[in-house]
Amino acid sequence: MGYFDLQVNGYAGVDFNSDSLDADEVERVCLRLEAQDVEGILATVITESLPVMEARLRRLADVVQNNASIRRVIRGIHIEGPFINPEPGYRGAHPVDAIRPADLPAMKRLLESAGGLTRLVTLAPECDSGLPVTRHLADLGIVVSAGHTNASRDELQAAIDAGLTMFTHLGNGCPATMPRHDNIIQRALSLSDQLWSCFIADGAHIPFFALRNYLDTTGIDRAIVVTDAIVAADLGPGTYRFGRWVLEIGEDLVPRAPDRSHLVGSAITMPKSFHNLTQYLDVSRSDAEKLMKGNPQIALGQALSC
Repeated sequence: MGYFDLQVNGYAGVDFNSDSLDADEVERVCLRLEAQDVEGILATVITESLPVMEARLRRLADVVQNNASIRRVIRGIHIEGPFINPEPGYRGAHPVDAIRPADLPAMKRLLESAGGLTRLVTLAPECDSGLPVTRHLADLGIVVSAGHTNASRDELQAAIDAGLTMFTHLGNGCPATMPRHDNIIQRALSLSDQLWSCFIADGAHIPFFALRNYLDTTGIDRAIVVTDAIVAADLGPGTYRFGRWVLEIGEDLVPRAPDRSHLVGSAITMPKSFHNLTQYLDVSRSDAEKLMKGNPQIALGQALSC
């Protein structure tokens, strides 16, 4: 069993959020991922205006459905946004003008554009008033994940009761400074027995000692490691375009907004994440394999066969 990455925005020079996604380039990326023991990924499309997201999803779905070698690696689509918290810090790298409250007609438009390939949707529960979108997705067998959210603990619990089963890149998608005790990280951790908690293990999104604390709280059996990779992943320093962003990435290979206020995805690979877990967090190889190979597919469950 190889690595399975639930959150890949792009890789090795290819941006899955491009308006001119090229099938040959995507095939090249998939072959490169397979050479790195990556068995499968979810290609991730992030917040934009609804028509732009629809067009990108249609193009991505077309590329996947019409190429067997791509389809072998890209097992589905992760739609991250646009139904997220618009406040600074919580929205992260998502453009504020494209963020909107959740509504069923808009969600159905996105699902239709993705051509039946949607496996995972990240949204903010507090932006899904009455939780109709969460319930609809869960009824379809699509995994619903909280992310870019400042939901109260009660709102998180209500979303779980409605079908929410995951939390996207916990420890990120929130402000650097928050109330010391009652904050979204602590709320999610307090419910980690009911959620799959996803983490980025590059040492920049979460310091390794803090990630060790988080894993001790969630337990290995309820945690997943993702890359949140963007176009710069598996490449060196340089200038890269990701969605609306033009990023200058330095020697530390950490994508940051031009004003350095927040991170914009990661440039890490799955093999490097495995190395970080085993070398810097003292996670055993078997536990690291659970986090990066077994648990992601268990968490997707029925969604993989939709």
